Amino acid sequence: MASPEQLNRYSLLDDQSGGAHPALLKALVAANTTQETSYGKDRYSESARQRIRRHLGRDDVGIFFVPTGTAANAISIAACLRPHEAVISATSGHIIARETGAIELSGHKIIHVAPQNGKVTPKAIQQAIDDHWHFPHMAKPRLVYISNATEIGTVYTKEELTAIKQICQDKGLLLFMDGARIGKALMSKASDLTLQDILELTDIFWIGGTKNGALLGEAVVVKDPSIASEFEFYIKQHGSLIANGRVIGSQFAELFRENLYFDLSLKANLFAETLSAGISEAGFTVLATTETNSVFTVLPWDVIKRLQEHFVFYIWENRGETEAVVRFLTTWATDATQLDRLVRLLNSSS
Repeated sequence: MASPEQLNRYSLLDDQSGGAHPALLKALVAANTTQETSYGKDRYSESARQRIRRHLGRDDVGIFFVPTGTAANAISIAACLRPHEAVISATSGHIIARETGAIELSGHKIIHVAPQNGKVTPKAIQQAIDDHWHFPHMAKPRLVYISNATEIGTVYTKEELTAIKQICQDKGLLLFMDGARIGKALMSKASDLTLQDILELTDIFWIGGTKNGALLGEAVVVKDPSIASEFEFYIKQHGSLIANGRVIGSQFAELFRENLYFDLSLKANLFAETLSAGISEAGFTVLATTETNSVFTVLPWDVIKRLQEHFVFYIWENRGETEAVVRFLTTWATDATQLDRLVRLLNSSS
């Protein structure tokens, strides 16, 4: 969380330092003028569900709105697993590194596997299965968790996702995708996936609103009717069934009325592409090919401290006394002049 003094500097810290897109605020104000049924049964939430289904190309899937990404992950996993069943995740996975044990709190073990370029591989899944065989003395692998885009901004190709789906089918595993930045993944130049492909190749996934123009809210897409029929009970138990459901529903209705959701994602990616090129041209190393809106670079500490006088960003990895890996995140609302200013500072430091 940014401190008051940080807010006087320009933030490239995360996807949600700025406010909501004006069109969503307008939709919220309009939704505020009517009386609606509570708990997601309002006309705006229903419109949002129908519009998301239209983009998915299917009208028989469950769409459920929750307030946060951690809620989306914790609720989805709890709804899919029995108490003795475990999750397979990359060690870099958000559920391991940034969710305060929310999955473990529901009683489920997370089996850590090493990622390749931020991604889970079929080989890693097979190794996790091979290592967890002594039943009933070990937790049983049942669900594979992946993020798209990954925590380092890389994306899955259709071939990679198909291969993961195949081993999941062969081994009786569910495939769950964290979609906090799914829009950026789909609009990446490195991606050949569509939203329809993701529906086809996963068992459950979610569409992130908070990191893509909304004040709050994520939409969980549940394909299996047996899971969907009970899903609201889990939302309620996790304290995430919002009485004024229109607050989230109206925003998603606007995001998916046409293509705003994807337009905002593309803008964020293009800003990151521009920044990544500027960093490279200034003579600094960009780690992990910039495929979405995350830019990782290695900078000397003296350069970092100079940049911190003007910008807020994330120190991703401390590499000792001389340098560190930093992350810059761009959004649909990033100010291009601020990116130019950052690159000028880098050029003057190189």
